[in-house]
Amino acid sequence: MTPPPAAAVRLDSASLPLPEKKSVARGAPARADHPFKGIALILASTVFLGASDVTAKYLSATLPSIEIAWVRFLVFALIMVPSMLPGSPLYALRTKNLGLQLMRGAALLGSSLFFISGLRFLPIAEASATGFVAPLFVTALSIFFLGESVGLRRWIATAVGLIGVLIILRPGSGAFHPAAVFPLVSAFAWACTLIMTRMMSGKERAVTTMTYSSIAGVCILSALVPSVWVTPSWHDILFGIFIGVASTAGQWIVVLAFRYADASVLAPFSYSQLLWVSMLGFLIFGEVPDIWTVTGAAFIVASGLYTAHRERLRRSQLLEMDGELSPNA
Repeated sequence: MTPPPAAAVRLDSASLPLPEKKSVARGAPARADHPFKGIALILASTVFLGASDVTAKYLSATLPSIEIAWVRFLVFALIMVPSMLPGSPLYALRTKNLGLQLMRGAALLGSSLFFISGLRFLPIAEASATGFVAPLFVTALSIFFLGESVGLRRWIATAVGLIGVLIILRPGSGAFHPAAVFPLVSAFAWACTLIMTRMMSGKERAVTTMTYSSIAGVCILSALVPSVWVTPSWHDILFGIFIGVASTAGQWIVVLAFRYADASVLAPFSYSQLLWVSMLGFLIFGEVPDIWTVTGAAFIVASGLYTAHRERLRRSQLLEMDGELSPNA
């Protein structure tokens, strides 16, 4: 239900971390010198995010997707309350990008909602593997919205990732389920979330972005949930609270991870989330990923790893250029 940190990673994973990472890099560059701490944190985040996804699938058998997402964002908002109180040292409602913040929150909500909807009908390993295609969407979107140039090698890596998606979904075959489109839409919405995060990078604090994401999600879902409301049991409420706490904790840990290591360093380890959801899916739902899901996931992961590798090389080249030019500045 929460987008994977790899995607998170990929732009920030950038996810919320980018803004934080940028400002932190300016004020305390030494924080980037602890890659092992960053790796340990990103591995921990996958446990929380994977557990949140599995619990959301479990609840989808008894509650509508909109209601599950509403509980998740309500808990998220309650956790962020201290940052909404005027006078609080955490106060984070000041922003120069209100429209963009709210659009980002709506995109994040769309990503969560479509992912949960897919979990109701799909094995969790299949849905999660498909969700990791988000970095590929970001590659394409960054050209139009960020003015970035994408080389031939990254386009080939993107094509390989898309082939992996086709292997998993097998459109046109009897194994194809219409709900398989939901994780794809979720990945696209997450990519939009990451693009908007990067657009605000260096201009907004991570806590501000998270606060507005929680507000946008709660407001939109509160308008929708009455039409699908199913009275939850205490059992459902407890699991819903767990989803909210686990997903929020996972995202915060991702933010912390990016204080210690670069996205290209952390990306490979974020794919461990696929292992957690596969194991939990087997233990709880008796789901065993078929050969198509495993093969397709391998294509997607390989594509993501190569993209991260190219990004690391590109950044190294830029740093070397900066180093050469600085003496003449």
